[in-house]
Amino acid sequence: MKLYQLINITIKMGTTATVVTGIQSFYQDTAAKGKLLGVFFSDIGELNQVVVLRSYSSQQELDDENARLAVQENLFETSENIIRYSVENFAGFDFLPEVEVGEFGPVYEIRTYELKHGGVPHVLEAWKNAVPTRTQYSKLTIAMYALDGTPRIVSIWPYSSLNERSEVRAKAVADGIWPPKGGPQWLTHKMQSMIALPTSVSPLK
Repeated sequence: MKLYQLINITIKMGTTATVVTGIQSFYQDTAAKGKLLGVFFSDIGELNQVVVLRSYSSQQELDDENARLAVQENLFETSENIIRYSVENFAGFDFLPEVEVGEFGPVYEIRTYELKHGGVPHVLEAWKNAVPTRTQYSKLTIAMYALDGTPRIVSIWPYSSLNERSEVRAKAVADGIWPPKGGPQWLTHKMQSMIALPTSVSPLK
């Protein structure tokens, strides 16, 4: 099982550069475990958000890094610029490859769907059947299901522009490829989307 983590940070307006420099420093420390994949800031959706995507090869790595984050006295070396943060832990959909870093954006859509109880295996099966065809239309960075909190899935899709996003999504729906057949009935009404752009320190560009 490949483990992933999203760290959602609400920052003071105009402090993105300072905060992401602190994030980079924290994860370049020799004590850091896991792999930094992406550091994004919100452009459409809730503003003044920084989202960090990381991967881990074991539960122990994830636990150790959560503990290291929790005991920081000066959060990402810039506590004064951080209003709040939350940590979410995920397992990647088991049929997907590991996240490939590189230049695939610069527009990243982060979509979150809450699931009905017991929905995870059904959604996994639906996506497993549909993703090979859907990813012929555009790349999928990651899809993952939550290991804590409300049952939910998060997927991250890169596009070259907002126009490309609209065109690809419309074509996938028109062609009957998306949403995955057998998946939507396991979703609740609670869904959200964020358009985010990679920061200067993000391996995903």
